[in-house]
Amino acid sequence: MCCECGVPISPNPANICVACLRSKVDISQGIPKQVSISFCKQCQRYFQPPGAWIQCALESRELLALCLKKIKAPLSKVRLVDAGFVWTEPHSKRLKVKLTIQKEVMNGAILQQVFVVDYIVQPQMCGDCHRVEAKDFWKAVVQVRQKTLHKKTFYYLEQLILKYGMHQNTLRIKEIHDGLDFYYSSKQHAQKMVEFLQCTVPCRYKSSQRLISQDIHSNTYNYKSTFSVEIVPICKDNVVCLSPKLAQSLGNMNQICVCIRVTSAIHLIDPNTLQVADIDGNTFWSHPFNSLCHPKQLEEFIVMECSIVRDLKRSAGAGMVSKKIIEECVFFPVKHTLGEVWVQKTSEMNTDKQYFCRTHLGHLLNPGDLVLGFDLANCNLNDEHVNKMNSERVPDVVLIKKSYDRTKRQRRRNWKLKELARDRENMDTDDERQYQDFLEDLEEDEAIRKNVNIYRDSTIPVESDTDDEGAPRISLAEMLEDLHISQDATGEEGESMMT
Repeated sequence: MCCECGVPISPNPANICVACLRSKVDISQGIPKQVSISFCKQCQRYFQPPGAWIQCALESRELLALCLKKIKAPLSKVRLVDAGFVWTEPHSKRLKVKLTIQKEVMNGAILQQVFVVDYIVQPQMCGDCHRVEAKDFWKAVVQVRQKTLHKKTFYYLEQLILKYGMHQNTLRIKEIHDGLDFYYSSKQHAQKMVEFLQCTVPCRYKSSQRLISQDIHSNTYNYKSTFSVEIVPICKDNVVCLSPKLAQSLGNMNQICVCIRVTSAIHLIDPNTLQVADIDGNTFWSHPFNSLCHPKQLEEFIVMECSIVRDLKRSAGAGMVSKKIIEECVFFPVKHTLGEVWVQKTSEMNTDKQYFCRTHLGHLLNPGDLVLGFDLANCNLNDEHVNKMNSERVPDVVLIKKSYDRTKRQRRRNWKLKELARDRENMDTDDERQYQDFLEDLEEDEAIRKNVNIYRDSTIPVESDTDDEGAPRISLAEMLEDLHISQDATGEEGESMMT
């Protein structure tokens, strides 16, 4: 019999039933039933004393361990049997943890009890987010520079950064006249950015650090690190002159080449033989070369006569020939084709002066077409490799790309790109022209489009893929839908989210 209420019970050391024992002894006494926990809304992290902030998902093991550490001292007096979350609304700012504990009470009897601890999530901004909001604190900066007058490589690099989310850890992005500056709160994030740049564009870098403060008693130092990244000064559609040693190592190709693409390497093509070569960053810095002409020196020519070169005798030791597949307006796959053309400047139509050259655009050109190229015969070339070349091996004209009506292409362009949020100077007309050149390169080169997220512009109606002039266009199958999701589907913007 229970000594308190007289109910028959099984024998136990205390000779008291469970109901009477619980009324006399509360083993959860001293354990707080309501605890506050700090949460940073900016970075979605929880505060873990004494000074750490950790990332935890709702009802995860990490969050459960953090909640138990808040009551670690009172729990040390009892035996924890089980712990688990009780479901709450995600926006309720409450976390409920169900605990099962045991403790030895009167005369060696073990009592088990189940109760719920309520955690109140209180907003608190962490130190890192405080520094981000201040916008004047950084521990590492990555300075990306390219000593060239055209920004095609930077526009391509910007799309790669957006696609792989490499801008998420930046404090601020600042644009200057010859590059970009990426500011970070930790050196590790800056090093990760440098490694990403080395994998995507041919470049080299130097690092330095400056001592800000030190504590000689605890042997701690505070540094600011700077990473200076230099991209090769070569862009798409540049005409370059290789050194004789480098040209020989690339399969005895001609020294005058055209850059058709810059990705993780410099892709060159010889317009006289269609021989192609890829030059990585290490090879370029060992045998540097520069662009012969500025993009503003591009001149417009009209094709007077064009013929395809069928059989080309190749010298011994020649390298690989271009087999790149290009898409025309009707999307028929064709290869780079070697052609011999007679061209005349549109500014010299009142004369009979014509130029003969070979080109890699034989599959695109027909008599009467307009084409852009560089006039090397009447140009003052200041290059050490060109000055040492035989003048007979320097072509009079190097054709770069076929010319289309830019106004019509802009009007029919039904796609758009995203841009990095950065502090920029006023965008002049030259920057706008360079950006339009980059958009046209995306339309003409499928290999570059594969690395770029292209979004459909719903403000422009969808037209047919055919074009009267044969200008290349991007098909709808290659475009992504630009998705806009409101912050709260149950609030005022919920209706706009459903449309």
